[in-house]
Amino acid sequence: MINNKKILITYRKRLRNNSTPSEIRLWTYLKNKQLLDRKFRRQHSIDNFILDFYCPGEKLAIELDGGYHNTPVQSAKDKERDLILKSYRIKVLRFRNELVFRDINGVLETIMGEFSSEK
Repeated sequence: MINNKKILITYRKRLRNNSTPSEIRLWTYLKNKQLLDRKFRRQHSIDNFILDFYCPGEKLAIELDGGYHNTPVQSAKDKERDLILKSYRIKVLRFRNELVFRDINGVLETIMGEFSSEK
């Protein structure tokens, strides 16, 4: 597994500087170890993929999906990506963008439910 390939640095920075409203909202709850003292990174790359959020201690990726993820082509790409990440023993949680605004507590509960009991 290759983390944060140099070739992706510029793209990762661009994504961080142009975060979606749902990414900005969720980040306010994940940054600075606010969620049960777990460290999260945003726009972290693994292999050739840039993850919206990644918790290295839990090997947990969080992806926020907009409408284009509903297309058959993108849905197939997402499934393939998730399988590759799974081969690295990384669990992927996907949430629809609107869910972050409609039920942030539910999103956070789901994320915390994936944490190991150790910390």
